[in-house]
Amino acid sequence: MNQIAEIKKALNADKPIAVAILAMGGQGGGVLADWIVALAENEGWVAQSTSVPGVAQRTGATIYYVEMMRPRDGHLPVLSLMPTPGDVDIVLAAEFMEAGRSMMRGLVTPDRTTLIASTHRSYAVGEKEKPGDGTGDPETVVEASGVAARRSIVFDMQQLAEENGSVISSAMFGALCGAGVLPFGRAAFETAIKAGGKGVEASLRTFDAALKRAQSGKSDPVQRTPRKDLPEPPRSVGDVGLDALLARIHAFPEPLRPMLYAGLKRVVDFQDPAYGSEYLDRMERLLRLDRAAGGESRGLAFTLAAAKYVAGAMAYDDVIRVADLKTRASRFERVRREIAATDQQLVYTTEYMHPRMEEVVGTLPVGLARFIESRPRLFAALDRRINKGRRVRTGTIGWFAMLYTLAGMRRFRRRLMRHAREMEHMDAWLGTAEAVLPVNYDLAVEVVGCRRLVKGYSDTHARGQSKFDRVMGMVPALRERSDGAEWLKRLRQAALLDEEGKALDGAIKTVETL
Repeated sequence: MNQIAEIKKALNADKPIAVAILAMGGQGGGVLADWIVALAENEGWVAQSTSVPGVAQRTGATIYYVEMMRPRDGHLPVLSLMPTPGDVDIVLAAEFMEAGRSMMRGLVTPDRTTLIASTHRSYAVGEKEKPGDGTGDPETVVEASGVAARRSIVFDMQQLAEENGSVISSAMFGALCGAGVLPFGRAAFETAIKAGGKGVEASLRTFDAALKRAQSGKSDPVQRTPRKDLPEPPRSVGDVGLDALLARIHAFPEPLRPMLYAGLKRVVDFQDPAYGSEYLDRMERLLRLDRAAGGESRGLAFTLAAAKYVAGAMAYDDVIRVADLKTRASRFERVRREIAATDQQLVYTTEYMHPRMEEVVGTLPVGLARFIESRPRLFAALDRRINKGRRVRTGTIGWFAMLYTLAGMRRFRRRLMRHAREMEHMDAWLGTAEAVLPVNYDLAVEVVGCRRLVKGYSDTHARGQSKFDRVMGMVPALRERSDGAEWLKRLRQAALLDEEGKALDGAIKTVETL
């Protein structure tokens, strides 16, 4: 049955056309629902929209539901307030995993539903809160959509909207028109946009681009994770030039260079090129140990892992780093771009910060920090004053100046308590790996990988380091075992499963019985 015949069948049916929209805050889901209602009503149909909001942004998307039907014999239809599984004609998902959730809810069915979804990812709170990689696999949604939906139209509507200066709702409306699943012409769609009166030109431009893309039948590949480019480090600072550092990287074996370059960028951006030189000094020493242990026959896996995790250990998250990132011009530009702010609009960001006395002590010179820590009553009294949640508006002069000054402390960072502790921790961790390397190469590689457990700052850092210490405590028991690397990997994976460490408790008990 061709498309025209299907539309005629819908017109003559006793059931209304049902449209479900799944969108998050800031994506214009409500505007899209209003456009669809206006579109139908302008054409003489009766339309009704309802919405069920998620608990909060990215803990659950809002579901907008629209039903439309032509009046019959002068009688107005009675329309439903909620989508019924198996009874939805069109599902529009403003984020790819929301398309997957719509399938799980039964809103997408192979005999009826046209699925229109954007392939970009906006990670949910549930994905971000996992200590390890908690991101959902979009390939599962790709495979399911080919079976669950009657027809699928998927491409990166977010990028298309950004390129045309609008928001994703305009792109989805264009894709809906291009899909040809509603009995209305393009002019009717455009009339609904023009009636809104705001950002009309950009919306129409985005609408047109998405319509053509939907009609082309081309789909975008889905990426599991977005690219995260680090800013280019400065060309020179002090006596160490970046060109000299890059030349040193070329002295390493070719398979190691991409990871070393990424690590160098991260370390230099964190501190300065002199710090990057320290990173390469460490890597040259580890490469020599790797080769002495026969690592050439194993693809220098030990050095490759160290290139990644040593950079992470040296570029740790402290309050100076947080302040630096929050006051960068690139961040303000990204926020404006994400919310599609115009040049005439003012945008203020509100950050929630909850410093503890531990973070404050970390920003003090080592001697003063130890003085305060050695006096529990003084430490506790100061913590009562400091350990409070604060909402910081980084766009105001006062808060920006304070954070900017704090970020400027990075030139003193290597004299501060947090840096001293991080370097002690790194030396102990690498010392364990180096001691294991000649005895059990594979286990040494896994020891290096355990650094993944340590991340963030404040409570997040404390929890991660606690898990790291517990996992590393099992290394002596596994050192002589041929399957020691496999067991340590299992322990690390268990530590990443939950925040409380319950899975790790069970895994450690298992290892202790070996």
